[in-house]
Amino acid sequence: MSEQNRLGVFKTYKLYVGGKFPRSESGRVYEVTDSKGQWLANAPQSSRKDARDAVVAARKAFGGWSGATAYNRGQVLYRVAEMLEGRKEQFVREVAASDGLSKSKAAAVVDAAIDRWVWYAGWTDKIGQIAGGANPVAGPFFNLSTPEPTGVVAVLAPRKSSFLGLVSVIAPVIATGNTAVVIASADAPLPALSLGEVLATSDVPGGVVNILSGATAELAAPLAAHQDVNAIDLTGADAELAKELEIAAADNLKRVLRAPVTADGASDSADWSASPGTHRLTAFLETKTVWHPTGALGAAGSSY
Repeated sequence: MSEQNRLGVFKTYKLYVGGKFPRSESGRVYEVTDSKGQWLANAPQSSRKDARDAVVAARKAFGGWSGATAYNRGQVLYRVAEMLEGRKEQFVREVAASDGLSKSKAAAVVDAAIDRWVWYAGWTDKIGQIAGGANPVAGPFFNLSTPEPTGVVAVLAPRKSSFLGLVSVIAPVIATGNTAVVIASADAPLPALSLGEVLATSDVPGGVVNILSGATAELAAPLAAHQDVNAIDLTGADAELAKELEIAAADNLKRVLRAPVTADGASDSADWSASPGTHRLTAFLETKTVWHPTGALGAAGSSY
């Protein structure tokens, strides 16, 4: 049968929660269009119940993921990059349609996103060296500070950079041992939902990353107020929403990562192609400090 006579097979996009692909609990979907207003797909419109389910999955996965060795987490993240490389053409098509880019520019964005993922994978067993250390103290003690993951992090993905920006906010969260509940860009959720398929077929344990699509404000409000969410990244919130979420987050002293806003109130002014630095790696880390007596050596009582 010729290509033009084939029946089109449209992709069904689903949420990614707890390592599975549920439809929205509400049964709702919404139309996703390209930059010219042409229909691309129907995306699930997540509900507050979906957000709560994602938090439960993230909390369940936190113990195992945070307890894994940093080297092992690096291997897992690198495997994700391998899987992304194998599905590059699909992501080029989705990014081109979602962000209104030419195929060549979309390919450059996807390449940068894969490279960014590899970059963060390399940091998993190195961040402890710059975020921790031995502290000089007056007394016969070792005083050591080491970074530990904060816990469950709610991430509002960038609204305009549907893939490179998305990777740039997810990878550092999980590289440092946290688990994530991600709200994809409402206007361009397709690359994020496809990323869930990549995570499911890599070595990332179910629940480490949970991806929701739908109205950002509707989903962010219950996450900011949720008592079992430890931190929130406000990158995808406008100024008004960010203020509301900060107030809600204060109730259980969540860590809050704010984003710079543009004149129109959008937090999409970041240049995601620039070197990311380490500030997102350290944003959701706690510091544990341990005191330990040095002990004594020899009959004279000399110490270390």
